[in-house]
Amino acid sequence: MDLEIREATEQVPLERVAPRRSTGVWIAAGLFLVAAAAAVYVAFRARVPELAPAPTAPRAAATTKPLGGDAPAITLPPLEQSDGVVADLVRKLSSHPQVAAWLTTNGLIRNFTVVVTNIAEGKTPAKLLPPLRPAGPFRVVERDGGIYADSRNDERYKPLADAVASIDARGAASLYATVKPRIEDADRELGQPAGSFDATLERAIVLLLETPVKGAPRRLRLHGIGYAYADPDDDQLTAAQKQLVRMGPANARVVQAKLREIALALGIPPERLPR
Repeated sequence: MDLEIREATEQVPLERVAPRRSTGVWIAAGLFLVAAAAAVYVAFRARVPELAPAPTAPRAAATTKPLGGDAPAITLPPLEQSDGVVADLVRKLSSHPQVAAWLTTNGLIRNFTVVVTNIAEGKTPAKLLPPLRPAGPFRVVERDGGIYADSRNDERYKPLADAVASIDARGAASLYATVKPRIEDADRELGQPAGSFDATLERAIVLLLETPVKGAPRRLRLHGIGYAYADPDDDQLTAAQKQLVRMGPANARVVQAKLREIALALGIPPERLPR
């Protein structure tokens, strides 16, 4: 049975795997939607509840030009009827089978908006992404008196990284510009002030690009019924950044590379992106 580790804080512990026994994992597949935060609308199996009231932190300064450029001249259906149009547009961005499977569910724009907003606030969207649950348990290894994440975990997240890599960046930017009016409708439903969603999207992308990706396995420490990062710098990462780290360095770099490509296609100036 998959175990969900709950805490009062935003800390995302890493689940313990007992000898000869498989335990569950904290869902860490929100990273696909982060890459898709550049404009890909991936569906989830259930409608997502509304977020808490608008955050107190101010939004980032608006960009000089709208992200994605000028929107194509098409008539968008109302938010409640937008799934079909969005799914047809997303299919043009990637032929990856996982992307096609995710597009069979409902509430694409609303779910996308909630996930990107959570990431921009540093929260993990893992609970919102049950269809993206990685297969198999999270594993650790012990050596030299320390506990480390097992590099075999990386294979669990490789399909997600491959799906991210399959996204056409320029098409994603164009799609974002096309459906942005409905994204902003969904954003207002969440209690956000009227205005462009661009700042929230840019903040989510930048936060993940700022995540340090190390080649060496992260050292862990026991934390309740699971694990937390032993390095204070790792432990201070936001919950969303920790989810990216958990994918493993190779997968995280794939996600970050595609995020940067999409950010540039959206028109975010290079000087506003982390090196």
